[in-house]
Amino acid sequence: MAQLNFHPSRVLGQNFLIDRNILTILLATAELVPEDRVVEVGPGLGVLTDALLERVAWITAIEKDNRLAPYLRKRFAGHPTLTLIHADILDCDLAALFARPGLKLVANLPYAIAARLLVDLVATPHPPARIVVTIQREVADRLGAGPSSKDYGLLSILMQRHYAIRTVKHISPTCFWPVPGVQSSIVCLVVRDTPQGGAADEAGLRHLLRHAFSRRRKTMARSLRDLVADPRPALDAVGIAPTARAEELPPATWPALWRALNTDA
Repeated sequence: MAQLNFHPSRVLGQNFLIDRNILTILLATAELVPEDRVVEVGPGLGVLTDALLERVAWITAIEKDNRLAPYLRKRFAGHPTLTLIHADILDCDLAALFARPGLKLVANLPYAIAARLLVDLVATPHPPARIVVTIQREVADRLGAGPSSKDYGLLSILMQRHYAIRTVKHISPTCFWPVPGVQSSIVCLVVRDTPQGGAADEAGLRHLLRHAFSRRRKTMARSLRDLVADPRPALDAVGIAPTARAEELPPATWPALWRALNTDA
């Protein structure tokens, strides 16, 4: 960074991993094999990228920073198995980026975009087969939260529906530079063979969840009246008590409720 006269951007959430033990855990958790095809978001100075190049057949790395993208292009110029995209991942066509099943996402994700990116990924035709990322601990807690807990919500349900999720390790802020004001975690998400709760329109399900959790103090019978005149038949069909609240319902229940509310779907 000194040689580049580079100063990390708070706006971009740049906190660079400087602990090799954490890097080793991240790579081991990814269970990489030589045939793997990996997407990395926010490669930064290329520490993780360099390690991935030694282990897998193909990498696509997406870097937003206008200063780091040229550096990465120069540093890895002799590596034909690396495709570097200078762009904001949130502006990329995720369906095209993950155009085939079986790809992995391995990254030290910028804190500000982690939750949104993960939710957007599950809506693609071929979500990553395995996601191993460092993220803010608060987001990790929300990913793995169970019903009736304070962290349980839309993110928990959408991700647990598609992935088996575990927190591998909590990381001290001193493992990064600059030192962030929050703890981080390594999380591992392995895609399920079939989504919990069965088929549902992802956009429609997301809308239902947003509606219900924006009224989480209300019972389901009351909150759903803004969507349908009488929600009780749909609730009865799924076995949900009219007095239940959104935070009490497990992930598998929500797709069934969406189908009951949309009987023509």
